[in-house]
Amino acid sequence: MNRPMNRVINRVINRVINRLMAHGSWLMTHDGRPPHVTTGTYQGSNLMYDYDLLVVGSANADLVIGVERRPGAGETVLGSDLTVHPGGKGANQAVAAARLGARTALLARVGDDGHGRLLLDSQRASGVDTVGVLVGGAPTGVALITVDPSGDNSIVVSPGANGRLTPEDVRAAASLFQASRVVSAQLEIPLETVVEVVRNLADDSRFVLNPSPPRPLPSEVLAACDPLIVNEHEAKVILGDSAVGETPEDWARILLAKGPRSVVVTLGAEGALVASAQGVTRVPSVKVAAVDTTGAGDAFTAALAWKLGTGSALPDAAAYAARVGAAAVTKEGAQQSFPTAAEVDALCCANPGDNPRTPGRGSGSAPGTSSQGESQ
Repeated sequence: MNRPMNRVINRVINRVINRLMAHGSWLMTHDGRPPHVTTGTYQGSNLMYDYDLLVVGSANADLVIGVERRPGAGETVLGSDLTVHPGGKGANQAVAAARLGARTALLARVGDDGHGRLLLDSQRASGVDTVGVLVGGAPTGVALITVDPSGDNSIVVSPGANGRLTPEDVRAAASLFQASRVVSAQLEIPLETVVEVVRNLADDSRFVLNPSPPRPLPSEVLAACDPLIVNEHEAKVILGDSAVGETPEDWARILLAKGPRSVVVTLGAEGALVASAQGVTRVPSVKVAAVDTTGAGDAFTAALAWKLGTGSALPDAAAYAARVGAAAVTKEGAQQSFPTAAEVDALCCANPGDNPRTPGRGSGSAPGTSSQGESQ
């Protein structure tokens, strides 16, 4: 059966599923468990399962402690009271996009535990469709985060259920891919699962990848990226022995030669640059007072992916994403810091270029803000 016919069949199946859910019927996931389902604002719409963005990735509980400074090897330091927030690069991106107004779905796996329920509640409250969120198989992933007074963070992730999001889960969600304009992924889930995501993309969809935490990528994945979004550290890991040249422009051109259709390199205080067959363009940062960089990189990626899906050119999408990342670092936490479109518009008159730092450069920064978190 050809792909166009498959897409028609998938659309019909999805409409039936959505109507069943609208009437309170429970559907079973492929592993026999009733899923946590919401159709959000799409219930009864003519755009059943027509998403601006499908995020495939991790969902973690962020356990955050404020510290005066991060401890060295063998050292113990005292910190603030522990706070627990919904996080994970995939869940963060989904919430960030939905907060901006994108019709968003999440494909992820959480544990059947309190942290998993926290994550599902957060997604639903933000308007994300959780029909693709699977439950069980392992405890919910956890991120241990320390944040210093400058807003910089250090993060250690225990993958938990994220490591059980499998290629089979991706294939079972094929209808979500067929109904999504843009698909975004990260590397807090197994690499073989990301490979399967690439293989299930709809013919006319766009794939955005932030390879964090970084690792060498197969050519099949690199060739699908449009764009590949990296900071300096991630670029050097992916380039490996090919990491020659001293400037971000050099890294971007070498990365392009490895197969991505486009590349975005985030540069902290220097903003970001975008590279494609049309050339290399610098995107200035936006000056803000950074409070917490956690999650700012995810907000940047989500905003960029959404804007690309609306037809924006890559430099314009990156400039908008820089403002989103900038707004995110002005508040504490990850998901609760993500701005609405109105809040981003309020930054439109900020003076670009004299920003102390833009999120995306180091272990807690992303492009477009004073400072941005590159994880969670």
